[in-house]
Amino acid sequence: METKFYHSPIDEQYTSLVMNQLFSEDMKYTTWRRLWLALAAAEKELGIDISDEQLEEMDEYLSNINYDVANMKYVETGDIVAAHIYAFGQQAKSAAGIIGLGAVASFVIGNTEIMNMRDGLQLIRSKLLDVIKRLADFSDGNKTVLALGYYKMTSATTIGKRSALWLQNFVDNLSELDFVISGMRMLGCAGEIGSSENIMKLFNGDEEKCKALDRMIAEEFEFEPSSEAYIVGPNTYTVNHPEVYAVSGRSYPRNLDYQVLNVLAAIGASAYKMAQDICLLQRDGELNDSQDFMMLCNQVCSMARFLSGLPTMAWQAAATQRLEWTQDETKHEIYVPDAFRASDAILILCLKMLENMSVNRGKISAKVAMRFQPEMQKSDLVGRCVSQVSDYLKNTVRPLVTAECAEICTKMKI
Repeated sequence: METKFYHSPIDEQYTSLVMNQLFSEDMKYTTWRRLWLALAAAEKELGIDISDEQLEEMDEYLSNINYDVANMKYVETGDIVAAHIYAFGQQAKSAAGIIGLGAVASFVIGNTEIMNMRDGLQLIRSKLLDVIKRLADFSDGNKTVLALGYYKMTSATTIGKRSALWLQNFVDNLSELDFVISGMRMLGCAGEIGSSENIMKLFNGDEEKCKALDRMIAEEFEFEPSSEAYIVGPNTYTVNHPEVYAVSGRSYPRNLDYQVLNVLAAIGASAYKMAQDICLLQRDGELNDSQDFMMLCNQVCSMARFLSGLPTMAWQAAATQRLEWTQDETKHEIYVPDAFRASDAILILCLKMLENMSVNRGKISAKVAMRFQPEMQKSDLVGRCVSQVSDYLKNTVRPLVTAECAEICTKMKI
């Protein structure tokens, strides 16, 4: 590791290698080249004079990026996209004249950012499902363990009921995350102010070919149209979302960043609540008493606090876009990757926490016995808590996990 320059502790200590690679320079510039290749292939299919040999040569150099040439050109021109078009053309020489044909810088910058966020959400989703699995197992295994209520210690609950509250938060986060993923669209070839002027000129004003170009590129990167049904009184309305933004400015709507970061911050809030509750239970001796375990809880809370402030930056960027223009690219490249890396780190820490979490049943039983009179009908109380946890696991979590979490379903004995 290079020791002369600053490195974020999020990268070095917490975040997974896959998440770091997703927001790396290699991934960004390789995606730019993939977009230019997809653009050229679609243009060829729609009648532009581009040869198979040109496409093959572009494909050959997709991941072999000549950074030295690109950096020298960037110093000369101050335009990073033009520098990488030039560098790509120096390798795929026969295709130098058709790289990015008809497109502008926002074509690669905006679409790459959207794809990174979509792929990042899929990685977060996978870890979130793992957390849900672990919590479902823990709740099911401890649904009969009676415990004193917090603040109101004359009442009681069960450990499984308490952890089901954490589980429910994460399940809600998953629903919100899936909603955001389902509505994500590509920017397409909108141009400097979103009018697709250059593409229209390329196709001699043929609007249908312009639309087809966007659809073909979106299909290449697995963006599909979606629809949502809204019930208003007795009426049901269906809203169709195309695979590409129907209208846009120079960039895609920055409201998307705010939506995405809000979902990530909500996951952080759920993790913070769980870690804080676990600290309280550990202090009372109900959960395993370990300094390392307490440190994991503190790290989750610290990372979640950091994450909680990032949606505000996305809000500011979305609110201050002026007409078709935006000037937030540099700041955007900081807070969006940070939000994903922090969320990834939080979920990794949560999984470690849940792996090491154990219940001190003997101490809990002693506290309950000291607090309650023998005549209290504990069986009724336990029965109500068990019923609530069992119903939630059976009616909400089981249908959710299905094939992805089949392991939980086989372990549950409700």
